Amino acid sequence: MDATTDTGNEAKRPRSVRVVLLALMIAMLLAMLDNMIIGTAMPTIVGELGGLEHLSWVVTAYTLATAASTPIWGKLGDMYGRKGVFLTSIVIFVIGSALSGMAQDMSQLIGFRAVQGLGAGGLMVGVMAIIGDLIPPRDRGKYQGMMAGVMALAMIGGPLVGGTITDHWGWRWSFYINLPLGAVALAMVTAVLHLPKKERASTRIDYLGATLLTVGITAIVLVTTWGGTEYAWGSATILGLTALGAAALGAFLYVETRAADPIVPLHIFRSRNFSLMAVIGFLTGFVMFGAVLFLPLFQQSVQGASATNSGLLLLPMLLSMMVVSLIAGRVTTNSGKYKIFPIVGGALMVVGLFLLAQMDTGTSRLTSGVYMAVLGAGMGFLMQITMLVAQNSVEMKDMGVASSSSTLFRTLGSSFGVALMGALFTSRVQSEMAARGGAGLTQQSAQLDAASLAKLPEALREAYQHAVAAGTHSAFLLGAAVAVIGFLAAFFVKEVPLRGAGPEPAAVSPSPEVKVAEPV
Repeated sequence: MDATTDTGNEAKRPRSVRVVLLALMIAMLLAMLDNMIIGTAMPTIVGELGGLEHLSWVVTAYTLATAASTPIWGKLGDMYGRKGVFLTSIVIFVIGSALSGMAQDMSQLIGFRAVQGLGAGGLMVGVMAIIGDLIPPRDRGKYQGMMAGVMALAMIGGPLVGGTITDHWGWRWSFYINLPLGAVALAMVTAVLHLPKKERASTRIDYLGATLLTVGITAIVLVTTWGGTEYAWGSATILGLTALGAAALGAFLYVETRAADPIVPLHIFRSRNFSLMAVIGFLTGFVMFGAVLFLPLFQQSVQGASATNSGLLLLPMLLSMMVVSLIAGRVTTNSGKYKIFPIVGGALMVVGLFLLAQMDTGTSRLTSGVYMAVLGAGMGFLMQITMLVAQNSVEMKDMGVASSSSTLFRTLGSSFGVALMGALFTSRVQSEMAARGGAGLTQQSAQLDAASLAKLPEALREAYQHAVAAGTHSAFLLGAAVAVIGFLAAFFVKEVPLRGAGPEPAAVSPSPEVKVAEPV
Protein backbone atom coordinates (compact mmCIF):
# COMPACT_ATOMS: atom_id res chain seq x y z
CA MET A 1 0.00 0.00 0.00
CA ASP A 2 1.48 3.36 -1.00
CA ALA A 3 1.57 6.46 1.19
CA THR A 4 -1.29 8.15 -0.67
CA THR A 5 -3.64 5.23 -0.16
CA ASP A 6 -2.70 4.95 3.50
CA THR A 7 -3.36 8.65 4.04
CA GLY A 8 -6.76 8.31 2.41
CA ASN A 9 -7.68 5.42 4.70
CA GLU A 10 -6.61 7.42 7.74
CA ALA A 11 -8.91 10.26 6.67
CA LYS A 12 -11.87 7.91 6.18
CA ARG A 13 -11.58 5.96 9.40
CA PRO A 14 -12.64 8.68 11.86
CA ARG A 15 -15.62 9.54 9.63
CA SER A 16 -16.63 5.86 9.50
CA VAL A 17 -16.50 5.50 13.27
CA ARG A 18 -18.57 8.66 13.72
CA VAL A 19 -21.30 7.21 11.49
CA VAL A 20 -21.40 4.04 13.58
CA LEU A 21 -21.34 6.02 16.82
CA LEU A 22 -24.29 8.12 15.63
CA ALA A 23 -26.34 4.97 15.08
CA LEU A 24 -25.35 3.61 18.48
CA MET A 25 -26.13 6.88 20.25
CA ILE A 26 -29.63 6.95 18.76
CA ALA A 27 -30.18 3.48 20.18
CA MET A 28 -28.89 4.55 23.59
CA LEU A 29 -31.14 7.59 23.36
CA LEU A 30 -34.12 5.23 23.61
CA ALA A 31 -33.23 3.90 27.06
CA MET A 32 -31.98 7.24 28.39
CA LEU A 33 -34.99 9.22 27.18
CA ASP A 34 -37.33 6.73 28.79
CA ASN A 35 -35.95 7.22 32.28
CA MET A 36 -35.85 11.00 31.93
CA ILE A 37 -39.38 11.27 30.52
CA ILE A 38 -40.99 9.02 33.12
CA GLY A 39 -39.55 11.10 35.96
CA THR A 40 -41.65 14.14 35.06
CA ALA A 41 -44.68 12.16 33.86
CA MET A 42 -44.91 10.02 37.00
CA PRO A 43 -47.12 12.30 39.12
CA THR A 44 -49.73 12.49 36.35
CA ILE A 45 -49.56 8.74 35.74
CA VAL A 46 -50.21 8.04 39.42
CA GLY A 47 -52.96 10.64 39.40
CA GLU A 48 -54.82 8.76 36.64
CA LEU A 49 -54.05 5.13 37.40
CA GLY A 50 -53.87 5.37 41.19
CA GLY A 51 -51.56 3.30 43.38
CA LEU A 52 -49.28 5.72 45.23
CA GLU A 53 -47.95 2.78 47.22
CA HIS A 54 -46.67 1.25 43.97
CA LEU A 55 -44.98 4.44 42.73
CA SER A 56 -41.46 3.12 43.08
CA TRP A 57 -42.32 -0.08 41.22
CA VAL A 58 -42.94 1.70 37.94
CA VAL A 59 -39.23 2.47 37.88
CA THR A 60 -38.06 -0.50 39.96
CA ALA A 61 -39.67 -3.06 37.60
CA TYR A 62 -37.84 -1.47 34.68
CA THR A 63 -34.47 -1.31 36.38
CA LEU A 64 -34.82 -4.76 37.92
CA ALA A 65 -35.57 -6.35 34.54
CA THR A 66 -32.66 -4.42 33.05
CA ALA A 67 -30.32 -5.65 35.77
CA ALA A 68 -31.40 -9.28 35.46
CA SER A 69 -31.11 -9.33 31.67
CA THR A 70 -27.87 -7.37 31.26
CA PRO A 71 -25.44 -10.29 31.86
CA ILE A 72 -27.47 -12.50 29.48
CA TRP A 73 -27.39 -9.89 26.71
CA GLY A 74 -23.64 -9.46 27.16
CA LYS A 75 -22.99 -13.19 26.96
CA LEU A 76 -25.30 -13.64 23.96
CA GLY A 77 -23.41 -10.87 22.13
CA ASP A 78 -20.08 -12.57 22.83
CA MET A 79 -21.41 -15.94 21.67
CA TYR A 80 -23.53 -15.12 18.62
CA GLY A 81 -22.39 -11.67 17.48
CA ARG A 82 -23.32 -8.26 18.84
CA LYS A 83 -25.34 -6.85 15.95
CA GLY A 84 -28.19 -9.38 15.82
CA VAL A 85 -28.48 -9.48 19.60
CA PHE A 86 -28.42 -5.69 19.75
CA LEU A 87 -31.20 -5.34 17.16
CA THR A 88 -33.30 -7.89 19.06
CA SER A 89 -33.03 -5.82 22.23
CA ILE A 90 -34.27 -2.73 20.36
CA VAL A 91 -37.33 -4.64 19.13
CA ILE A 92 -38.18 -5.89 22.63
CA PHE A 93 -37.80 -2.39 24.04
CA VAL A 94 -40.14 -0.92 21.43
CA ILE A 95 -42.76 -3.64 22.08
CA GLY A 96 -42.58 -2.92 25.82
CA SER A 97 -43.01 0.81 25.13
CA ALA A 98 -46.16 0.23 23.05
CA LEU A 99 -47.66 -2.03 25.73
CA SER A 100 -46.82 0.46 28.52
CA GLY A 101 -48.63 3.20 26.63
CA MET A 102 -51.75 1.00 26.49
CA ALA A 103 -51.72 0.07 30.20
CA GLN A 104 -55.10 0.41 31.94
CA ASP A 105 -53.98 0.13 35.55
CA MET A 106 -50.82 0.31 37.63
CA SER A 107 -50.30 -3.46 37.66
CA GLN A 108 -50.31 -3.61 33.85
CA LEU A 109 -47.97 -0.65 33.63
CA ILE A 110 -45.50 -2.27 36.03
CA GLY A 111 -45.56 -5.52 34.04
CA PHE A 112 -45.08 -3.80 30.70
CA ARG A 113 -42.29 -1.67 32.15
CA ALA A 114 -40.53 -4.93 32.98
CA VAL A 115 -40.74 -5.89 29.28
CA GLN A 116 -39.20 -2.53 28.44
CA GLY A 117 -36.46 -3.22 30.96
CA LEU A 118 -35.59 -6.52 29.32
CA GLY A 119 -34.91 -4.70 26.07
CA ALA A 120 -33.10 -1.84 27.78
CA GLY A 121 -30.58 -4.26 29.28
CA GLY A 122 -29.48 -5.21 25.78
CA LEU A 123 -29.45 -1.60 24.58
CA MET A 124 -27.05 -0.33 27.20
CA VAL A 125 -24.61 -3.23 27.25
CA GLY A 126 -24.71 -3.53 23.46
CA VAL A 127 -23.74 0.10 22.93
CA MET A 128 -21.00 0.01 25.55
CA ALA A 129 -19.49 -3.26 24.32
CA ILE A 130 -19.46 -2.19 20.66
CA ILE A 131 -17.87 1.16 21.55
CA GLY A 132 -15.34 -0.68 23.71
CA ASP A 133 -14.45 -2.88 20.72
CA LEU A 134 -14.20 0.01 18.26
CA ILE A 135 -12.43 2.72 20.24
CA PRO A 136 -9.52 2.29 22.70
CA PRO A 137 -9.96 4.10 26.06
CA ARG A 138 -7.27 6.73 25.38
CA ASP A 139 -8.77 7.64 22.00
CA ARG A 140 -12.39 7.68 23.14
CA GLY A 141 -12.22 11.35 24.07
CA LYS A 142 -11.92 12.24 20.37
CA TYR A 143 -15.56 11.21 20.01
CA GLN A 144 -16.66 12.46 23.43
CA GLY A 145 -18.39 15.45 21.89
CA MET A 146 -20.83 13.25 20.00
CA MET A 147 -21.51 11.04 23.01
CA ALA A 148 -21.91 13.95 25.42
CA GLY A 149 -24.19 15.75 22.97
CA VAL A 150 -26.55 12.80 22.71
CA MET A 151 -26.55 12.30 26.46
CA ALA A 152 -27.31 15.99 26.92
CA LEU A 153 -30.18 15.72 24.45
CA ALA A 154 -31.64 12.84 26.45
CA MET A 155 -31.09 14.19 29.93
CA ILE A 156 -31.93 17.81 29.25
CA GLY A 157 -34.56 17.26 26.57
CA GLY A 158 -36.09 14.21 28.26
CA PRO A 159 -37.69 15.97 31.25
CA LEU A 160 -38.83 18.84 29.00
CA VAL A 161 -40.28 16.46 26.43
CA GLY A 162 -41.86 14.37 29.17
CA GLY A 163 -43.45 17.36 30.82
CA THR A 164 -44.67 18.85 27.55
CA ILE A 165 -46.12 15.54 26.34
CA THR A 166 -47.80 14.94 29.69
CA ASP A 167 -49.36 18.40 29.81
CA HIS A 168 -50.55 18.51 26.19
CA TRP A 169 -50.86 14.98 24.77
CA GLY A 170 -51.26 12.79 27.83
CA TRP A 171 -48.80 10.57 29.66
CA ARG A 172 -49.32 7.61 27.29
CA TRP A 173 -47.36 9.41 24.59
CA SER A 174 -44.39 9.39 26.94
CA PHE A 175 -44.12 5.74 25.90
CA TYR A 176 -45.39 5.97 22.35
CA ILE A 177 -42.61 8.41 21.46
CA ASN A 178 -40.20 5.45 21.63
CA LEU A 179 -41.81 3.83 18.59
CA PRO A 180 -40.53 6.22 15.88
CA LEU A 181 -37.17 6.52 17.65
CA GLY A 182 -36.92 2.74 17.74
CA ALA A 183 -37.66 2.51 14.02
CA VAL A 184 -34.90 5.02 13.23
CA ALA A 185 -32.44 3.18 15.48
CA LEU A 186 -33.23 -0.16 13.83
CA ALA A 187 -32.79 1.27 10.35
CA MET A 188 -29.51 3.06 11.10
CA VAL A 189 -27.86 0.23 13.02
CA THR A 190 -28.84 -2.24 10.28
CA ALA A 191 -27.44 0.04 7.57
CA VAL A 192 -24.14 1.29 9.01
CA LEU A 193 -22.93 -1.33 11.51
CA HIS A 194 -21.42 -4.36 9.76
CA LEU A 195 -19.89 -6.89 12.13
CA PRO A 196 -18.74 -10.38 11.13
CA LYS A 197 -21.22 -13.19 11.64
CA LYS A 198 -20.30 -15.63 14.36
CA GLU A 199 -20.79 -19.34 14.13
CA ARG A 200 -22.85 -20.95 16.84
CA ALA A 201 -20.74 -21.02 19.96
CA SER A 202 -19.70 -24.40 21.33
CA THR A 203 -20.17 -23.22 24.92
CA ARG A 204 -23.53 -22.89 26.62
CA ILE A 205 -25.00 -19.98 28.50
CA ASP A 206 -24.60 -20.26 32.25
CA TYR A 207 -28.34 -20.60 32.90
CA LEU A 208 -27.89 -21.69 36.51
CA GLY A 209 -25.76 -18.69 37.30
CA ALA A 210 -28.17 -16.35 35.52
CA THR A 211 -31.12 -17.81 37.42
CA LEU A 212 -29.41 -17.52 40.80
CA LEU A 213 -28.38 -13.93 40.05
CA THR A 214 -31.93 -13.00 39.02
CA VAL A 215 -33.43 -14.59 42.14
CA GLY A 216 -30.91 -12.87 44.38
CA ILE A 217 -31.42 -9.45 42.83
CA THR A 218 -35.21 -9.77 42.91
CA ALA A 219 -35.30 -10.86 46.54
CA ILE A 220 -33.03 -8.07 47.76
CA VAL A 221 -34.91 -5.37 45.82
CA LEU A 222 -38.21 -6.67 47.23
CA VAL A 223 -36.75 -6.31 50.70
CA THR A 224 -35.74 -2.71 50.05
CA THR A 225 -39.11 -1.92 48.45
CA TRP A 226 -41.44 -3.60 50.94
CA GLY A 227 -39.44 -3.18 54.14
CA GLY A 228 -41.10 -0.65 56.43
CA THR A 229 -44.02 -0.03 54.06
CA GLU A 230 -45.85 -3.17 52.94
CA TYR A 231 -44.31 -5.26 55.72
CA ALA A 232 -42.49 -4.54 58.95
CA TRP A 233 -38.73 -4.90 58.80
CA GLY A 234 -38.88 -7.76 61.28
CA SER A 235 -41.72 -9.60 59.55
CA ALA A 236 -41.40 -13.16 58.31
CA THR A 237 -41.77 -11.98 54.70
CA ILE A 238 -38.88 -9.53 54.87
CA LEU A 239 -36.63 -11.87 56.82
CA GLY A 240 -37.44 -14.70 54.41
CA LEU A 241 -36.66 -12.59 51.36
CA THR A 242 -33.41 -11.44 52.94
CA ALA A 243 -32.38 -15.03 53.56
CA LEU A 244 -33.40 -16.03 50.03
CA GLY A 245 -31.44 -13.17 48.47
CA ALA A 246 -28.31 -13.87 50.49
CA ALA A 247 -28.49 -17.61 49.77
CA ALA A 248 -29.06 -17.07 46.03
CA LEU A 249 -26.19 -14.60 45.69
CA GLY A 250 -23.91 -16.85 47.73
CA ALA A 251 -24.79 -19.82 45.53
CA PHE A 252 -24.26 -17.63 42.46
CA LEU A 253 -20.69 -16.83 43.53
CA TYR A 254 -20.04 -20.54 44.15
CA VAL A 255 -21.45 -21.57 40.76
CA GLU A 256 -19.47 -18.91 38.90
CA THR A 257 -16.18 -20.21 40.28
CA ARG A 258 -16.90 -23.62 38.75
CA ALA A 259 -18.84 -22.82 35.57
CA ALA A 260 -17.07 -23.59 32.28
CA ASP A 261 -18.23 -20.29 30.81
CA PRO A 262 -19.63 -18.17 33.67
CA ILE A 263 -22.19 -15.48 33.02
CA VAL A 264 -20.08 -13.08 35.12
CA PRO A 265 -16.42 -14.24 35.17
CA LEU A 266 -15.18 -13.42 38.65
CA HIS A 267 -11.57 -13.03 37.55
CA ILE A 268 -12.29 -9.54 36.22
CA PHE A 269 -12.78 -8.41 39.82
CA ARG A 270 -9.15 -9.20 40.59
CA SER A 271 -8.40 -5.80 39.09
CA ARG A 272 -8.63 -3.27 41.89
CA ASN A 273 -9.68 -0.49 39.54
CA PHE A 274 -12.45 -2.57 37.98
CA SER A 275 -13.87 -3.45 41.39
CA LEU A 276 -13.69 0.16 42.56
CA MET A 277 -15.39 1.38 39.38
CA ALA A 278 -18.15 -1.18 39.95
CA VAL A 279 -18.73 0.25 43.44
CA ILE A 280 -18.60 3.87 42.29
CA GLY A 281 -20.84 3.12 39.30
CA PHE A 282 -23.36 1.45 41.63
CA LEU A 283 -23.42 4.51 43.89
CA THR A 284 -23.69 6.93 40.97
CA GLY A 285 -26.72 5.04 39.66
CA PHE A 286 -28.18 5.00 43.18
CA VAL A 287 -27.98 8.77 43.44
CA MET A 288 -28.79 9.81 39.87
CA PHE A 289 -32.02 7.91 39.34
CA GLY A 290 -33.25 8.69 42.84
CA ALA A 291 -32.72 12.39 42.17
CA VAL A 292 -34.43 12.28 38.77
CA LEU A 293 -37.47 10.60 40.35
CA PHE A 294 -37.91 12.68 43.50
CA LEU A 295 -36.87 16.17 42.41
CA PRO A 296 -39.88 16.52 40.04
CA LEU A 297 -42.16 15.29 42.84
CA PHE A 298 -40.83 17.99 45.14
CA GLN A 299 -41.04 20.68 42.46
CA GLN A 300 -44.62 19.83 41.48
CA SER A 301 -46.00 19.18 44.95
CA VAL A 302 -44.12 21.77 47.02
CA GLN A 303 -42.97 24.45 44.57
CA GLY A 304 -46.15 24.33 42.47
CA ALA A 305 -44.46 23.60 39.14
CA SER A 306 -46.33 22.03 36.23
CA ALA A 307 -45.01 18.84 34.66
CA THR A 308 -43.38 20.91 31.91
CA ASN A 309 -41.80 23.37 34.32
CA SER A 310 -40.51 20.64 36.61
CA GLY A 311 -38.64 19.27 33.62
CA LEU A 312 -37.13 22.67 32.90
CA LEU A 313 -36.25 23.12 36.57
CA LEU A 314 -33.98 20.06 36.35
CA LEU A 315 -31.81 21.87 33.81
CA PRO A 316 -29.23 23.12 36.36
CA MET A 317 -28.39 19.56 37.39
CA LEU A 318 -28.41 18.12 33.89
CA LEU A 319 -26.50 20.94 32.20
CA SER A 320 -23.87 20.89 34.93
CA MET A 321 -23.57 17.12 34.56
CA MET A 322 -23.11 17.24 30.80
CA VAL A 323 -20.64 20.12 30.71
CA VAL A 324 -18.45 18.65 33.43
CA SER A 325 -18.58 15.20 31.81
CA LEU A 326 -17.39 16.65 28.50
CA ILE A 327 -14.55 18.56 30.15
CA ALA A 328 -13.43 15.52 32.17
CA GLY A 329 -13.40 13.39 29.03
CA ARG A 330 -11.30 15.89 27.11
CA VAL A 331 -8.79 16.32 29.93
CA THR A 332 -8.50 12.55 30.35
CA THR A 333 -7.81 12.06 26.63
CA ASN A 334 -5.20 14.80 26.49
CA SER A 335 -3.39 13.94 29.72
CA GLY A 336 -4.16 10.27 30.33
CA LYS A 337 -4.83 11.20 33.97
CA TYR A 338 -8.14 10.42 35.63
CA LYS A 339 -7.77 9.59 39.34
CA ILE A 340 -8.62 13.13 40.47
CA PHE A 341 -12.04 13.01 38.81
CA PRO A 342 -13.63 10.26 40.95
CA ILE A 343 -12.36 12.01 44.09
CA VAL A 344 -13.71 15.44 43.16
CA GLY A 345 -16.91 13.93 41.79
CA GLY A 346 -17.52 11.94 44.96
CA ALA A 347 -17.02 15.01 47.13
CA LEU A 348 -19.40 17.13 45.06
CA MET A 349 -22.05 14.39 45.12
CA VAL A 350 -21.97 14.27 48.91
CA VAL A 351 -22.19 18.07 49.20
CA GLY A 352 -24.95 18.36 46.58
CA LEU A 353 -27.13 15.68 48.16
CA PHE A 354 -26.68 17.16 51.63
CA LEU A 355 -27.75 20.57 50.29
CA LEU A 356 -30.80 19.07 48.58
CA ALA A 357 -31.74 17.41 51.87
CA GLN A 358 -32.06 20.88 53.40
CA MET A 359 -34.90 21.93 51.07
CA ASP A 360 -38.26 22.73 52.67
CA THR A 361 -41.51 24.49 51.76
CA GLY A 362 -39.74 27.85 51.76
CA THR A 363 -36.88 26.92 49.43
CA SER A 364 -36.84 29.03 46.28
CA ARG A 365 -36.36 27.61 42.79
CA LEU A 366 -33.09 29.51 42.45
CA THR A 367 -31.71 27.95 45.63
CA SER A 368 -32.77 24.44 44.67
CA GLY A 369 -31.27 25.05 41.20
CA VAL A 370 -27.87 25.86 42.74
CA TYR A 371 -28.04 22.73 44.88
CA MET A 372 -28.89 20.62 41.81
CA ALA A 373 -25.97 22.11 39.86
CA VAL A 374 -23.56 20.98 42.58
CA LEU A 375 -24.95 17.44 42.45
CA GLY A 376 -24.87 17.45 38.65
CA ALA A 377 -21.20 18.46 38.62
CA GLY A 378 -20.36 15.58 40.91
CA MET A 379 -22.15 13.06 38.70
CA GLY A 380 -20.56 14.60 35.61
CA PHE A 381 -17.07 13.80 36.91
CA LEU A 382 -18.10 10.16 37.35
CA MET A 383 -20.38 9.28 34.43
CA GLN A 384 -17.82 8.64 31.69
CA ILE A 385 -14.87 7.84 33.92
CA THR A 386 -16.40 4.77 35.56
CA MET A 387 -16.96 2.89 32.28
CA LEU A 388 -13.70 4.18 30.77
CA VAL A 389 -11.53 2.93 33.64
CA ALA A 390 -13.48 -0.33 33.96
CA GLN A 391 -12.94 -1.22 30.29
CA ASN A 392 -9.30 -0.20 30.52
CA SER A 393 -8.83 -2.57 33.48
CA VAL A 394 -9.54 -5.82 31.58
CA GLU A 395 -8.13 -7.59 28.53
CA MET A 396 -9.82 -7.08 25.18
CA LYS A 397 -11.23 -10.62 25.27
CA ASP A 398 -13.19 -9.66 28.37
CA MET A 399 -14.59 -6.41 26.93
CA GLY A 400 -18.12 -7.77 26.63
CA VAL A 401 -18.39 -9.13 30.16
CA ALA A 402 -16.64 -6.06 31.57
CA SER A 403 -19.16 -3.78 29.85
CA SER A 404 -22.13 -5.87 30.97
CA SER A 405 -20.84 -6.12 34.53
CA SER A 406 -20.24 -2.37 34.79
CA THR A 407 -23.66 -1.67 33.31
CA LEU A 408 -25.18 -4.22 35.70
CA PHE A 409 -23.75 -2.51 38.76
CA ARG A 410 -24.96 0.91 37.66
CA THR A 411 -28.40 -0.52 36.93
CA LEU A 412 -28.45 -2.27 40.30
CA GLY A 413 -27.52 1.01 41.91
CA SER A 414 -30.44 2.77 40.25
CA SER A 415 -32.79 -0.05 41.28
CA PHE A 416 -31.66 0.01 44.89
CA GLY A 417 -31.64 3.81 44.95
CA VAL A 418 -35.19 4.16 43.70
CA ALA A 419 -36.41 1.34 45.94
CA LEU A 420 -34.71 2.51 49.14
CA MET A 421 -35.31 6.21 48.61
CA GLY A 422 -38.86 5.48 47.47
CA ALA A 423 -39.64 3.36 50.51
CA LEU A 424 -38.20 6.00 52.84
CA PHE A 425 -40.00 8.83 51.02
CA THR A 426 -43.41 7.13 51.06
CA SER A 427 -43.09 6.10 54.70
CA ARG A 428 -42.12 9.61 55.78
CA VAL A 429 -44.93 11.25 53.78
CA GLN A 430 -47.54 8.92 55.27
CA SER A 431 -46.29 9.40 58.83
CA GLU A 432 -46.17 13.19 58.45
CA MET A 433 -49.68 13.31 56.99
CA ALA A 434 -50.99 11.14 59.80
CA ALA A 435 -49.41 13.48 62.33
CA ARG A 436 -50.98 16.51 60.62
CA GLY A 437 -54.46 14.99 60.35
CA GLY A 438 -54.38 14.29 56.61
CA ALA A 439 -53.86 10.53 56.56
CA GLY A 440 -56.81 10.01 54.21
CA LEU A 441 -55.14 12.06 51.49
CA THR A 442 -52.29 9.60 51.09
CA GLN A 443 -54.81 6.95 50.10
CA GLN A 444 -56.04 9.04 47.17
CA SER A 445 -54.25 8.95 43.87
CA ALA A 446 -54.81 12.59 42.96
CA GLN A 447 -52.55 14.03 45.64
CA LEU A 448 -49.42 13.96 43.50
CA ASP A 449 -50.97 16.05 40.73
CA ALA A 450 -50.18 19.78 41.08
CA ALA A 451 -53.49 20.88 39.59
CA SER A 452 -55.45 18.65 41.94
CA LEU A 453 -53.48 19.85 44.93
CA ALA A 454 -54.43 23.45 44.11
CA LYS A 455 -58.09 22.52 44.59
CA LEU A 456 -57.61 21.16 48.09
CA PRO A 457 -58.36 23.15 51.24
CA GLU A 458 -55.41 25.30 52.20
CA ALA A 459 -54.70 23.50 55.48
CA LEU A 460 -54.69 20.09 53.84
CA ARG A 461 -52.56 21.30 50.95
CA GLU A 462 -49.99 22.82 53.28
CA ALA A 463 -49.92 19.65 55.34
CA TYR A 464 -49.15 17.59 52.26
CA GLN A 465 -46.47 20.03 51.07
CA HIS A 466 -44.73 19.79 54.44
CA ALA A 467 -45.00 16.00 54.29
CA VAL A 468 -43.42 15.85 50.80
CA ALA A 469 -40.63 18.20 51.92
CA ALA A 470 -39.97 15.93 54.90
CA GLY A 471 -39.96 12.86 52.66
CA THR A 472 -37.54 14.53 50.24
CA HIS A 473 -35.27 15.48 53.14
CA SER A 474 -35.07 11.86 54.30
CA ALA A 475 -34.51 10.49 50.78
CA PHE A 476 -31.65 12.85 49.94
CA LEU A 477 -30.07 12.50 53.36
CA LEU A 478 -29.88 8.76 52.70
CA GLY A 479 -28.34 9.53 49.29
CA ALA A 480 -25.68 11.73 50.89
CA ALA A 481 -24.74 9.01 53.36
CA VAL A 482 -24.40 6.45 50.56
CA ALA A 483 -22.35 8.86 48.41
CA VAL A 484 -19.73 9.11 51.16
CA ILE A 485 -18.77 5.50 50.38
CA GLY A 486 -18.06 6.41 46.76
CA PHE A 487 -15.96 9.37 47.83
CA LEU A 488 -13.82 7.18 50.08
CA ALA A 489 -13.50 4.44 47.44
CA ALA A 490 -12.13 6.94 44.91
CA PHE A 491 -8.95 7.43 46.94
CA PHE A 492 -7.96 3.81 46.29
CA VAL A 493 -8.11 4.10 42.48
CA LYS A 494 -4.73 3.41 40.86
CA GLU A 495 -3.60 5.59 37.95
CA VAL A 496 -3.09 2.97 35.21
CA PRO A 497 -2.12 4.27 31.71
CA LEU A 498 -5.03 4.17 29.28
CA ARG A 499 -4.72 1.90 26.25
CA GLY A 500 -4.66 3.31 22.75
CA ALA A 501 -2.04 6.01 23.09
CA GLY A 502 -0.34 4.92 19.87
CA PRO A 503 -0.50 6.91 16.63
CA GLU A 504 -2.94 4.53 14.94
CA PRO A 505 -6.18 3.90 16.85
CA ALA A 506 -7.26 0.28 16.87
CA ALA A 507 -10.83 1.53 16.81
CA VAL A 508 -10.78 2.21 13.09
CA SER A 509 -8.26 -0.24 11.71
CA PRO A 510 -9.63 -1.94 8.58
CA SER A 511 -9.40 -5.55 9.75
CA PRO A 512 -11.67 -8.51 9.07
CA GLU A 513 -12.66 -8.46 12.74
CA VAL A 514 -14.72 -5.27 12.65
CA LYS A 515 -16.05 -3.43 9.63
CA VAL A 516 -17.95 -0.19 9.45
CA ALA A 517 -19.94 1.17 6.56
CA GLU A 518 -18.24 3.96 4.66
CA PRO A 519 -20.19 7.23 4.82
CA VAL A 520 -21.94 8.44 1.71
